[in-house]
Amino acid sequence: MNQPTTRKATVGCTFCGTLNKVDLDRAGDGPKCGDCGRPIRLDRPLKVTDADFDRVVRGAGVPIVVDFYADWCGPCKVMAPALDEFAGDHAGEVLVLKLDTDANQATAQKFGIKGIPTLIAFANGAETGRHVGMADGAALASLAGV
Repeated sequence: MNQPTTRKATVGCTFCGTLNKVDLDRAGDGPKCGDCGRPIRLDRPLKVTDADFDRVVRGAGVPIVVDFYADWCGPCKVMAPALDEFAGDHAGEVLVLKLDTDANQATAQKFGIKGIPTLIAFANGAETGRHVGMADGAALASLAGV
């Protein structure tokens, strides 16, 4: 008899930075950080860093879209609402991450980021697609495969 599979992801707490394993099938139940007890909001892009990027991307049981951005980037700011909406619409189904390329140059270099915004999709820890430049909700959904 087949056991039902759960979709899990390791995500950082926005408030204290602690990595937490979250059951995405129960995302609507309002997961909380195991360390500080504050909510883990999966309905918005979550920040990742050089230190936790590999662990978060490798450990996800759902597609991931990573926005490689910088705070000073005008097109990144213009695209942010579409990314926020996509994350909200696909909470628990797609994990949306943001990586500040200025503060996390090792990961940006590892993936050959030459222009921002760059969006990279991952599945099972491997890159599955890439989009350079601004993207709307339809482009994000296509990239994520949803």
